[in-house]
Amino acid sequence: TGGAWVLGLFGRYRGTVRRTGLMWVNPLSRRRRVDVRLRHWRSEPMQAVDTNGVALRIVVLVAWRVKDTARAVLGVEDHEQYLRECVEAALSRVVSRLPADVSPSALVKDATLRNTEAVGESLTRLVAADTAPVGLEVFSAQPTRIEYAPEVAAVMQRRRIAALDAQHRDTVLASVVDSVEDTVTRLTMRGLVELDDYERKALVKDLTVAFCTGRREGSP
Repeated sequence: TGGAWVLGLFGRYRGTVRRTGLMWVNPLSRRRRVDVRLRHWRSEPMQAVDTNGVALRIVVLVAWRVKDTARAVLGVEDHEQYLRECVEAALSRVVSRLPADVSPSALVKDATLRNTEAVGESLTRLVAADTAPVGLEVFSAQPTRIEYAPEVAAVMQRRRIAALDAQHRDTVLASVVDSVEDTVTRLTMRGLVELDDYERKALVKDLTVAFCTGRREGSP
């Protein structure tokens, strides 16, 4: 159960035995056992490069089975090795189309390798198409871990922190400018102060410094 025998006689394919029990087989025939159960294969970390040239290491989990025993045994020397090579080739094609991470200012947040559902669908489709000619049926090929290669991990972490810090500074500056503008507008519209251009610029400068200092002291 769960296995099959591929029979050959004098170099010709003579059929596949899938049923259990006793049966007579020509003693001159060559018999090769094939596992036809649903199987899972977890890859070792495979190297890949995203669309920006960043080196990555990715682990893929593949659910598959042998559908056509004749093609799997006779069509290729080692169908398991063939499957692994197809996964590696398909992974390089999928990863090279997308960046590993999205920049903070990007409008499209899903067009990255962090969207593992979309990446898995594309990878499954490619692997299934590549392995079908040798009798393999691939149900899913999902990335279970996507990380930076050790040689670039520290650099990418510093870059991400710098990008987040710049985004935070832009947000704080925009908030301070809005607060200063609102304060000056209220003071002048209510007639509390009368300012010429020089005095207005000086007040804006003092308020900006005060608001920035207050936000910096109040931040954790």
